[in-house]
Amino acid sequence: MSDKDKLAQLHLGLVHACCKRFSGKGIEYEELYAAGCLGLTKAINNFDDSRGLQFSTYAFPVIMGEIKRLFRDGGSVRVSRSLRELSLKINRLNNENELKNGTEMTVSQLSKILNVSPEEVAEAMNSARPALSLTADYDEDGNPQTDVPTPDIQDEISERLSLEAAINALPQNDREIIRLRYYQCKTQVQTAKALNMTQVQVSRREKKILGFIREKMVI
Repeated sequence: MSDKDKLAQLHLGLVHACCKRFSGKGIEYEELYAAGCLGLTKAINNFDDSRGLQFSTYAFPVIMGEIKRLFRDGGSVRVSRSLRELSLKINRLNNENELKNGTEMTVSQLSKILNVSPEEVAEAMNSARPALSLTADYDEDGNPQTDVPTPDIQDEISERLSLEAAINALPQNDREIIRLRYYQCKTQVQTAKALNMTQVQVSRREKKILGFIREKMVI
């Protein structure tokens, strides 16, 4: 299993946590989960660890963005034409190889034959797969039952990651106000003194910051 595959497996719980925030809002869970997995794939492909961010912090807004796109696009995960065509080519090659050798081709083999990157192959393969839960049960016929509950702890994880992403989007001075007020429990007067501001300025700015954070944490 590649490092990217391992990273994906480790963060499927984050996808479920994001999906649960939108459960019951008019789109089936399987659709939400498919969009979330697409977001996770994009996050894995674009993540740059040199920026000093934890992967989950980077991936959360990307996953949420793909899920929110569902609501803007009317509830369907849209796959580009080129990705669909690549998926069909992959399926054809895999079917031919399975008939000839009894196995499917590896991502590396497909990448060389189709002259595309391994990441593109993986994304095309994922786009053609139905959304499945790792914790799904199976019926007597071996069919997966994917409508499963998510542990309550995911709500807390989701909220914390959402808050962290919103705070990271703030300008440096605004982040400092939040750090002093809510992480070090400083008063507005103490915060104003530390930042060379007046108490009134801190009060007004804090109100705007909290409004921004609330907006970022909802759809």
